[in-house]
Amino acid sequence: MQFVIAFLKKLPLVPIGALIVGLLLGLGIGWSTKEFKDADPSYLRADLQEDYLRMAIDSFRLNQDPNLAVQRWDNLGLGATDAYNKVQADPRAADPAVVRAYGELIARIKESSGLPTTPEAGGSSMWKTILLVGGVVALVVFLGVAGVYLWRLLRKRGGGEPTPVMQAAEISKHAEKTNFEQLGLAPPITQTMTTYVLGDDLYDESFSIDTQGGEFLGEYGVGVSEAIGVGDPKKVTALEIWLFDKNDIKTATKVLMSEHAFNDAGIRSRLEPKGELVQVEPQAQILLETATLQLLATVVDLEYGRGSMPQNSYFERITLELAIWPKGGG
Repeated sequence: MQFVIAFLKKLPLVPIGALIVGLLLGLGIGWSTKEFKDADPSYLRADLQEDYLRMAIDSFRLNQDPNLAVQRWDNLGLGATDAYNKVQADPRAADPAVVRAYGELIARIKESSGLPTTPEAGGSSMWKTILLVGGVVALVVFLGVAGVYLWRLLRKRGGGEPTPVMQAAEISKHAEKTNFEQLGLAPPITQTMTTYVLGDDLYDESFSIDTQGGEFLGEYGVGVSEAIGVGDPKKVTALEIWLFDKNDIKTATKVLMSEHAFNDAGIRSRLEPKGELVQVEPQAQILLETATLQLLATVVDLEYGRGSMPQNSYFERITLELAIWPKGGG
């Protein structure tokens, strides 16, 4: 059982699901839009099948070839009996006696050969059924595998193994914010804690700046700027912090770099176009200014990763406090 579960966890469920859904959609679209050439009368509408049988009966009146009569009957497939009943109920220009004779001939030949009067659908119908059943079975199997995988994933997450995003949120929640009023500063417009934890490859936080009256002033945020090495998770060696002011045409940006990245000429050359380069240190403060706003970022907590990479080259964890004031108010 453990082997089966391990195998299911390794399956690329999304590509497999996309393939199955694509096949089912393709089959459905193909059946609804395909064009026939030289198809037999069994694919005609019911009224056209009736017209075909009337012509077959009229031909039988002139040429009473039993083989030809049966062949034309079989060409109608499952619709033959219904078409005959309609012709018999309303012969129109046909001689009722000829209609009755045609039906009796078909019944006699079918009974003598042990075949039902109404033939089974042709091979195309059989393949339709096989494909439809196969598609349904494949869909059920996929849903079952996906259900097992999701159940395992949810049970795992519910069993005390938080994701990096959950860990970061918990750290930010319990981080103590600076009381700027005690330091003799005006209270900031907004004050936020944000944390990056190794494994959060999509780390990218952004926040709105609004007055108490609801007026929009701008936005600010922080995200991954540079990673080193290969493999998962990403080894983040630099973060990018930015401040957007609606009254300024330029967004202020600074790059917070690990000790290794700050001293690496190659990394510095790649990151210099993004903004001013700053080496991250515990309790360091970084100031960003625009025309009417200023942002003070404080490195509340910093821990480097340990492994085969160079010393102090990537972040295991970093918590930043971001506080915003109007220009001249901090």
